[in-house]
Parts: sequence; C-alpha cells; structure tokens
Amino acid sequence: MNVQTFCLDQTNPSIIRPDFVQDPQQSLVILFGASSFLESPARVQEVCQTFSGIPIIGCSTSGEVFGSEIKDESLVGGILQFERTTVQTTTIPISESSQSFQVGQQLATELMRPDLRGVLVLSDGLTVNGSELIRGMNEVLPESVVITGGLAGDGDRFKQTWVLRNNTPTGGFVTAVGFYGDHIRLGHGSKGGWDYLGPERRVTRSKDNVLYELDGKPALELYKEYLGERASGLPATALLFPLALKQEETGDDYLVRTILAVDETDQSMTFAGNIPQDSLVQLMRGNFDRLITGASEAALQTNSKDVQNTLAIAITCVGRRLVLGERAEEEIEATLEVFPQGTQQIGFYSYGELSPYANGRCNLHNQTMTVTTISEQ
Repeated sequence: MNVQTFCLDQTNPSIIRPDFVQDPQQSLVILFGASSFLESPARVQEVCQTFSGIPIIGCSTSGEVFGSEIKDESLVGGILQFERTTVQTTTIPISESSQSFQVGQQLATELMRPDLRGVLVLSDGLTVNGSELIRGMNEVLPESVVITGGLAGDGDRFKQTWVLRNNTPTGGFVTAVGFYGDHIRLGHGSKGGWDYLGPERRVTRSKDNVLYELDGKPALELYKEYLGERASGLPATALLFPLALKQEETGDDYLVRTILAVDETDQSMTFAGNIPQDSLVQLMRGNFDRLITGASEAALQTNSKDVQNTLAIAITCVGRRLVLGERAEEEIEATLEVFPQGTQQIGFYSYGELSPYANGRCNLHNQTMTVTTISEQ
C-alpha cells in the first residue's frame, strides 16, 4: 500500500496527483477541511477534480490534523493506493435526527458484501443522532466488520457542517467507505482522560438524545449551576464539562456525551448521542495530563506499533481542544509518537467520535481521542 498526505493552505495552494495512484477501484482519497468551504467550495472541488474517477470522502472540522500540527481554514488529505484491497463509497441524505437509525441501516446495506472488513463513516455533525446511526449499522453488519469514523465539526459555533457529496461540500448527508478483502488491516482505539465532577445523578426523564430531568430536577437548570458564569456561553461552553454515561452501575466503563443544543423553554439539553432514561450520569472536567495520556493510549490500542506504510486518522473532540488550549498539539504528538517512524497522520476535531469502546461493537463517543489506522498485510 502506498500513502501520501497533504495540507493545502495559503502557503501551499495546490496538489499534484502522485504517480502511484493508478487503479481507481483500489484507491481512496480522504479530505478534512474548514466548515467555511460549504459557502466557498471551489478549493475542495479543484482537489476532487485532480483525483477524478477515484473514490473520495470527506467532512468539515473544528480544526484539521496534519502530522503533529493542528490547522485551521485548511484542507488536509490522505491518498491511498492499495495493492489487494478494494473500496466502495456511499452517501445518504439525513434531514432530521429521527432518521438516524434508518440511515445507518441503509448505509450498511449498501456497503454489505461477504468480503467487507471495515467501514469508515463521516456524518453531518448537527442533524444526526450518532447513537442511533451506529445502532442501525450494527444491526445490519456482522460484529467482525470494524466501524470507525466521526461527526463533522464547525469550530465551537454549532451552525453548519458538511460532508462530501458528488465531490462538493454539502450539508445534511452521511457518507461512508467500505474496505473489502482479506488483506486490509484496520486498527482502532478510543480513550478519554476526563475527571469526574460532582455526584452521580439518575436520568429521570429523557427521550433518545434529549435530556429533560436529572434526579427529578430540570437538567439545564442543574447543569447551569455547575457552569456558573460560563452558562451564558451555552452550548459552546458545555464542551468544557461533558457528561459521563455509565455503562454499568458498578463498572468503570463510561461513554462521554457532548451537548449540541439547549432549550430554555423546557430546560432540556440535546446531546450528540442517546441518554437512556434511568441511566446514571456524572459531570466531567478536563485534566491536561490525563487527556494527553488518553490520546497516547488510544494510539496504543490500534496495535499498529510495528506496522509499516500506515495512514493514521486521529479524530478528536473540539471540547478537548478548548480545554487543552495551547497544549492541544501535545495530544496529536502523543498519538504520532506511538507509531513507527514514517507513519503519516491526518484527522480532525469533531462533534462526535465513532469507534468500538475497546473491542466489540462500535459506539458513539464524545470528548475522546479516537484513532483509526489503515494498512495492508
């Protein structure tokens, strides 16, 4: 497998199609770029034209990852030419959250073949319920198929996101690529690194990804008590204080959930994934060193330490970037340091990360570092 990454910005305005890209059925281009390309798509379309005939997927970001650097208002990409692996892409519209499960089923059905080994999903970051999207895919695909990916970002604005459709940035879609054959190797890892804040609380009223009450009290009112002066900046400031959703009452495993929107009228909060009624949740806050260590542990989980000619895709939450501030690049450096010399890394800051927790079925995560590695054996 041949891999090349690139970053297009003001200092590097153009990309040349590399000589090793020869067989479109065994090639793939992955793009991550600023949400502003939705209004000004010419740069993205120009790059896609360079790779005419080759499958291309991509989405908007809350910051682009290129090697060990974080970029803004740029377009980063990875070019892959496989030797013994084929790929297929599909893109499906989604206009409201309630369609997420059905869209997940449709994505999986369109990609399903006996030799399917993995799927990389890139989704609209605002319309979709990530939990239901993945539940739909898990219902169709066997557990042996690895599913990873992320929800598109828009900085801390939560206004608009895009995925590539017909080589053009477009809102309201979910896209995915399937990898086929026995030689593809897809590694995955996902870790957080947050500290708990305050007591555990019981979800006493919720519906899907909308949380209404905690311990019988209005959820938004209770949440604002913890945020204090930061409450005026909701929903963006909620990225600093995500919610841990406990998997079991006596266990240590948890999923992290990020707020996408708030409703002052009914004092509710809408999350990127489901908050089941009667579940236990707990507020969290960032710990710089643990967040960076978590990123390193996510890379280690991919088991790609000794794999050559690898593309690493780091998908990490915009909330982590806000918490880490000037230290944000340390988590990007931490993932890259785990891999063999020569590993190339791209990625983006997202509104949600898709990956198995460690093993088994894919889940929606928030506020985690999720790493996918792509190679052939």
